[in-house]
Parts: sequence; C-alpha cells; structure tokens
Amino acid sequence: MSRIDPTAVIHPQALIEDGAQIGPGARVGPFALIGGEVELGANVEVMSHVVIKGRTRVGEETQVFPFAVLGEIPQDLKFGGERTELQVGARNRIREHVTMNLGTSGGGSVTKVGDDCLFMAGVHVAHDCIVGNRVIMVNNSALAGHCVLGDGVIVGGLSGVHQFVRIGEGAIIGAVTMVTADVIPHALVQGPRGMLDGLNLVGLKRRGVGRTDIMALRAALQTLKQGEGAFQDRARRLGEETESDYVRQIVDFVLGNSDRGFLTP
Repeated sequence: MSRIDPTAVIHPQALIEDGAQIGPGARVGPFALIGGEVELGANVEVMSHVVIKGRTRVGEETQVFPFAVLGEIPQDLKFGGERTELQVGARNRIREHVTMNLGTSGGGSVTKVGDDCLFMAGVHVAHDCIVGNRVIMVNNSALAGHCVLGDGVIVGGLSGVHQFVRIGEGAIIGAVTMVTADVIPHALVQGPRGMLDGLNLVGLKRRGVGRTDIMALRAALQTLKQGEGAFQDRARRLGEETESDYVRQIVDFVLGNSDRGFLTP
C-alpha cells in the first residue's frame, strides 16, 4: 500500500504505484508516474508528465518540472538489475527533460544530489555521480558516470564532464567545454577541450572571499604552474607553506585520489 499524507495533493490522472511514500504538502500533477519505491519529502512538487522510478528519494521542497525522468536504470551495459538508489536533496529545481539515473553496484550503488541546486532543461546526471550543494548545471550539460562535483560548482551550457572526473568546490566550467581531467577548487575552465584558465574570481567575490585569500590563491596557481617538480610535489610544498584555508582546499584536492589526473595551469 502507498503511504500518502492526507495533506498531499494528487491529481486524479497521476499514477501512484503501490508502496510509494508521499509526504505532507506534496503535489503531484497530471500524467506523472511515481514508482512503488519512491519517497517524496514534504512540499515536493512534481509537475505533469514527470516519471520518478526506482529506489528514489526526493528531498523537501524540491520542484520537478514536466518531462523530467528520475531514477531510471543506468545507461551502463554492465548494469544487471541490482538494487541501487538515487538520492536527491532538498530545495532543488529540476527543470524540463532533466534525467538522473540510479547508481550501479560497481560505483557505490548510489547517485546522490545535494541541496539547493539548479538543473536547467536537458541536463543529465549519470549513475554514481555525487553532486554537492548549490550546484548549477546549465541547459544540456551532462555528467558521465562516477563524477564528483563540489559545493557551488557551475557547469556551463552544452558542456560535458568525462566519467570519474572530480570538480572542486567553487569551480566554474565555461559553456561548450569538454572536461576530461580533475578541476581544482575555485578554478575557471573554458575552451572546447577544457583548459585551466585561472581562478573563478567572480564566484570568489560573490561569496565574499577577502582580498588576502584571493591573492593567496593567485600565488598558489602560479606556483602550481611554474614551480619545480611534479604537480603533486608543488601542491605538497604549498600545503607546508600556506596559511589560507582556500589554498588548503586546493592542496587537499590535489593530494586526494584521482582517476583522471588534473587540468594544470
């Protein structure tokens, strides 16, 4: 039996499969399909013609616009029907024709999206991706499987991110860009084959980052570009010298596990 809160509003032409859980104040529009293992949080709005399937949880106050499809099976030929999940956080805006897939057993079995994100029309979030809070993905951008996006990342329109790539907190990817290697936090990447082109200065200033930290980040980028030794060696030396928490984020990111290598200055 489905568990539908009495304050939820379900259009009579919506299809709610047995077992679905729909929280207080949630709204489901006409011709929407809510699968039997789906859980909608409080005040979630699911508009007309949305499909939500699989073991999918949608957090409170998230809006899902027409023709979005959440929780379908991964686009991975290795997927064998194992029980995996999609977790979507609170207060997200998921616009028309967005697709978000379940995880796979080979990638941790969960695709996870944080809070307060905006996914514009036509965005794709593939299996086993981990997306942070306040992320913006612009129209028709796409994440391949196993990508990790930090908080506050912006991915420009028509851009693609290769599987297993990590994009650090506060980075911005320009429009029509292919990203094939890890992007350090607070970086600016642009060009058809993504090139590390400096810092996301606009984003840093909008966040109220002080001049001292911005200057430290600029100096760190220069050290990573021209210092002696391998890229990780330069980052390690930065970690020994810096007093900036923002530079420390870059150091920790570079010294973390990477399956794709790094975009270097």
